[in-house]
This record gives sequence, structure tokens and C-alpha cells, in this order.
Amino acid sequence: MTIHELCTPALILDIEVFESNLTKMASYARRAGANLRPHAKSHKCPAIARRQMEAGAVGLCVATLPEAEVMAEAGIPGLLITSELVGAPKIERLMRLLERHPDIMAVVDHQENVRHLEEAATAHKLQLKVLMDVDVGTHRTGAAPGRPALELAQVIAGTQRLKLEGLQGYAGHAAHTVGFENRKVVSEEAMAKVLETQHLLNKNGLQAMLISGGSTGTYNIDTQVQGISELQAGSYVFMDLDYRRIGRRGSETFDDFTCALTVLTTVISRPHPDVAIVDAGLKAFSTDTPITPECKTVGGVTYTWAGDEHGKLSLTGAHREVRLGDRLEFIIPHCDPTTNLYESLYAVRAQKVEAIWPIAARGHSPCRPDTP
Repeated sequence: MTIHELCTPALILDIEVFESNLTKMASYARRAGANLRPHAKSHKCPAIARRQMEAGAVGLCVATLPEAEVMAEAGIPGLLITSELVGAPKIERLMRLLERHPDIMAVVDHQENVRHLEEAATAHKLQLKVLMDVDVGTHRTGAAPGRPALELAQVIAGTQRLKLEGLQGYAGHAAHTVGFENRKVVSEEAMAKVLETQHLLNKNGLQAMLISGGSTGTYNIDTQVQGISELQAGSYVFMDLDYRRIGRRGSETFDDFTCALTVLTTVISRPHPDVAIVDAGLKAFSTDTPITPECKTVGGVTYTWAGDEHGKLSLTGAHREVRLGDRLEFIIPHCDPTTNLYESLYAVRAQKVEAIWPIAARGHSPCRPDTP
């Protein structure tokens, strides 16, 4: 089957570009002496997770409990859930997962959450490895660095069922800072907070060896900082327009990794000589950035939103004629939320569909039958 036989809109992964991105990040991490625990929230796809493990990853990060369940059931080891799990339903569900997969790790940033996790682990006679989430400037989650984090670590150390494995410091505000030198300053300032916290813990007799964080945008910054042991980059497998704009050293375009993910569309209307309509609108792409999809197939085409199922193309600068029925590929604005819109992706090599990979962890799935 070729991509010309697919119903559109369809999510397309260029296998050759994907494999190049995969190899490039894995090779870099090895040379830098850092472990790679890629974030699966970008792809939510067990087939991709397996290839990341085969390339040398020590495990995967996941953002949600459903993602953890899907990846664990697919045989992916070393999962770190990077968002706090608060409330009895989530904690009980975590315990059920931990019973089957004892290497699961979670993050904590509040003493009350520590108490609830300890109570649940005690009731189930389980041990849970945790990373203390440290706020390094994003102000989203995480204990305040320094003494508040030390106090939380001391509470964790006083439990019987929780084991402090290390610290998580995710500088999301650094990941998309435009300009390499600017991004370097922001990321180094952020990660210094988690390193200082680790030093404070060690001074007070608490060993927190693992420091996990970083992103695709800062992969070659954070791994150069002594003490940061693990990289959580995820978007590098796909890439997108938002990442491409941030710039790398000596360039205005971040091209360390190449955009491998596109949405295939069909031109379904030609209402005016300089306008074409494709069958991919608000429900086919992420809309969380001001960036709109970029046509990969025909240069000089400008995309604008035209509704849930429609995209409007301005053809005044098109490099060639666009006809009714043409199949056009678009590079996506933001890969993570776009991937979440599709049930599967088509792995394509030289226009031929090599495989169909389910995006099995998309959305927020309900409890599994074997969980309450």
C-alpha cells in the first residue's frame, strides 16, 4: 500500500527521517555519558518506545497513568511517571500497576502526597521508587528548591515503603527559548537549582543520585552540566514547527533533528483560482501555538484554519499548480497534542506504507478491567 491509497487526514511518519533522529539522539547521549529516558508523551506509541529501547534508552518517561499502563503492558521497562499522582483513585490504580511492574517510578512534590502514597504502598505491601520533583522556574509543579525540598526529602526518607531515587528538574520554560545562547543561559540557571538542592540533600545525609530532566531543545546543554545524569527529551523523534523555530548554535533554525511527522491531506475544493481547501482543519492539527501547518509538498502555500474539518490554502505564491484531489503533506505545529488526535500513524518509507503503529496511549483511557 502507498500513501496515495490512504484515507485522509492521516498521520504520516517518514521512517528514514525518524530512524535518523532516533540514532542521532542515542549516539549523542552515549558520547555525553548521559542516560536517555525519552518522554513517551510525544508519541504514545509502544512500537516507537521499543525502538527507543533498542537504541539504548534505559527506560521511558510517561506523563500519565494511562500512558504508564499501556507502555508497561507492552513490555517497556524503567517507566518514570513525570506528573504527580494525587487522589485515592489514581494512587490505587498506581498500586495495581506497581504490583505487576515493580520498577515503576513516580514523582512527588508535597508531604501530603508522600503520606498517601506511603499508606497505599503499606496496605499493598509494595515498595515505590520516587523522584522528588523540584520547581526549577517553570512554576507548574515541584517543591521549591533548597530548604523546602530538603524538608520534603526528609519526610520521604522517614517512610518505610518509599525510596528516594533522585530529583526531577524539568525546565519547560527553557525548552523553547529562542536562540541557542539565550536558551543555554535559561536552562543552566534552571538546572543549577536542582543541583544545589541535591548538594543540600547530600550535606544532610540524604543520597539522591539520579537527576532527571532536560528536553529536546536543551539536550546538548543539560548533558554538559556535571551532575545531570538523565535526559528526558521526547520530541526529537518527530520534531515540529515550534521546535524548528528556536534556533541552534550558529543558525536561526534548529535543525539538529528533522521533521519526520506530517499530516497527509486531500484537496477537496478549489472555490477560487488562488484558494484550495483541504480536508484537515482544527481536528487534524494541534492549535495551541500561533503557528499554522506548513505545506511540505508544494512550496509557497499558506495554510489558515477554516473550521473543524477544513484548512484553507492561499495559492498566490504556490510554486506549482494545485489541483482538486491532490494529496498534500503538512508539517505540524506541535507534535505531542497532534499525535494525541489520531488512533494510529502510518510508518512510510519511499511513499510505501511499511507499518501501521497504534497510538495506544492516546487520550485518557478509563480504568482497566482488572483495576477498581
